[in-house]
Amino acid sequence: MKAYIFPGQGAQFSGMGKDLYDSNSIARDLFKKANSILGFKITDIMFEGAEDDLKQTKVTQPAIFLHSVILSVVKKDDFTPDMVAGHSLGEFSALTAIGALSFEDGLKLVSKRAMCMQEACELEPSTMAAVLKMDVEPLESILNSINDEIVVAANYNCPGQIVISGTVQGVEKATELITAANGRVVPLKVGGAFHSPLMAPAKEELATAIQKVNIVEPQCPIFQNVNAQPVKNPDVIKKNLISQLTSPVRWMQSMQNMIADGATCFYEVGPGTVLQGLLRKIKHDINVESL
Repeated sequence: MKAYIFPGQGAQFSGMGKDLYDSNSIARDLFKKANSILGFKITDIMFEGAEDDLKQTKVTQPAIFLHSVILSVVKKDDFTPDMVAGHSLGEFSALTAIGALSFEDGLKLVSKRAMCMQEACELEPSTMAAVLKMDVEPLESILNSINDEIVVAANYNCPGQIVISGTVQGVEKATELITAANGRVVPLKVGGAFHSPLMAPAKEELATAIQKVNIVEPQCPIFQNVNAQPVKNPDVIKKNLISQLTSPVRWMQSMQNMIADGATCFYEVGPGTVLQGLLRKIKHDINVESL
C-alpha cells in the first residue's frame, strides 16, 4: 500500500517550486491564483527570495503548502495514495491533496493559521528545542516535574528525537534537567512555542475559520497529528485540526500505525527530504522516496 507524507515548516528553500512553474501550465495557473488569494506575490519570494524572507511564518507556511499541493496535482498519475499524513502544517497540504479541502480554502486556512500563530508568538517570549538521545518516558517525567513554567513535548519525530516547546524559562529549565540526565538539547531557531498551550489564542481564532470552511470526506484516510489515527469523517477531521495547534505532533506514532496498517511504500510530497530521514530512523529498511 502507498502512503504519501507532507512536510511542515522548516522544509523551505529559495527557488522552491520554480521548476514546477516553469515546466507546467497547470502549476503556473495555480501559483498565479495563489498570488491573487494571498494578496501578494508569494512566487517572487519562493523563487528568488532570501532565506530570511522565506523564514517569515506568513510566507513559510503558504509556500510549503503550495509546493506540496501543486506537486501532487502535477504528478497526478503518480499520486495514488492509500493513506496520507502531514507533519503539522503538512496536514493541511495532505487534506487538500486528497480532496477534503479545496485549493482556495486550504490556502486561506494555511494563511490564517500562519498569521494567528505569528500573533500568538508575539504575546510572550517562547521557544522550542530538539531533545536527542533520550527516550520518551524519562523526558516526559522531566517535563512533568516543571510546574512553574510552560514546557511540553511538541513533536514526537522519531526514536531519539523529540522537540520540546514552551516559555523561554521553561525550555531553559528543561534543558538543564535533560543535560543532567545525559540527554542532548539543540535550540531551534523558531518564532515561538508551536504545539504548546501558548498557542491557545491562535487556536481560538483558527477554530472559527475551520468551523466555517467546507471539508468533505477525502479519497483515503489521513493519519492526523493529534492521535496518530486514520480519519475520513469530516467532523472529526475539523476537530483534530483545531486541537492540533496546542497538541503534540505524534509523527513517530503516525508512521508506526501506517506501517501496521499495511503501508509498504512512502513518498514525500513537497520540498526537502526531512520526513524521509525521520522515517528511516523509525524503520530503517522502509521504502521511501520523493514524489
